[in-house]
Amino acid sequence: MLRIGTRGSKLALWQAEYTRTELAKIGVESELIIIKTQGDLIQHLSFEKMEGKGFFTKEIEDALLRGDVDVAVHSMKDLPTSQPDGLAITAVSYRDNPADWILVRPEAVVEGEIFKFKQGAVVGTSAARRKAQLAHFRPDAVLKDIRGNVPTRLEKLRNGDFDAIFLAAAGVSRLELDLSDLYLVELNPKEFAPAPAQGVLAWQTNREDVATRTIFKKLHQPEIAARTNVERRVLQLMDGGCQLPLGVYCERDTAGNYHVFAACDIEGQMRHCRLSSSTHAGLAERVVSALKS
Repeated sequence: MLRIGTRGSKLALWQAEYTRTELAKIGVESELIIIKTQGDLIQHLSFEKMEGKGFFTKEIEDALLRGDVDVAVHSMKDLPTSQPDGLAITAVSYRDNPADWILVRPEAVVEGEIFKFKQGAVVGTSAARRKAQLAHFRPDAVLKDIRGNVPTRLEKLRNGDFDAIFLAAAGVSRLELDLSDLYLVELNPKEFAPAPAQGVLAWQTNREDVATRTIFKKLHQPEIAARTNVERRVLQLMDGGCQLPLGVYCERDTAGNYHVFAACDIEGQMRHCRLSSSTHAGLAERVVSALKS
């Protein structure tokens, strides 16, 4: 019986149950072990004010290192680019919609405005990446930190604490939430760059646990890994974590060419980069060079 370490939020449990289902398809039984992380326990601070990296992963990784669980399932965008000694990302999932969505209260909708919300709208997000890009496109917007899981954020929006909020499209669609009372603005990841590896699940194991790693290699999506490796390598080279105002999206066309779209605020200046290549080798380095130059 494989023990799956997971956070207890609705989205994390969806991810863990998805993992159980995929394992069952290959004849492997599993159970869930719920673990609270720093990101779950500290709800009054924005990410910029929290120390270190791995707000939603460290406690689960510690359990993995102790042997309390056999595998951890994470939103890959939450994972630091460097793995703790003894742990490895053994497999990655399919990719759901990588885009960001903006949800707007009907009272704040204004057709003709960028992102469809009124001038001076109060917009909720705690991500430095979203703040920087939104300030570039809509400098009139009033940015306000928002914490909590997806349903909690939606409740705050509906209660009027915000005129609009950001959410990852993947999280909303996986939870199958009813958004019929809100106005949905679907952002293009090639224009409003998402977090590296947004929409992908990562399965993390103990490096020495050959049996578990062998099982998860059967679930691994190498094509997705090639693209997320580029995105996360850019993040690593920029020496960034959750606090870095960086968005990166990599896609591959039918001819096999890679296309990267990146945006980063460097010393108060928003910089954009679009690069294409027939290979992913060295692509992240080229993106970083372009952003920094």
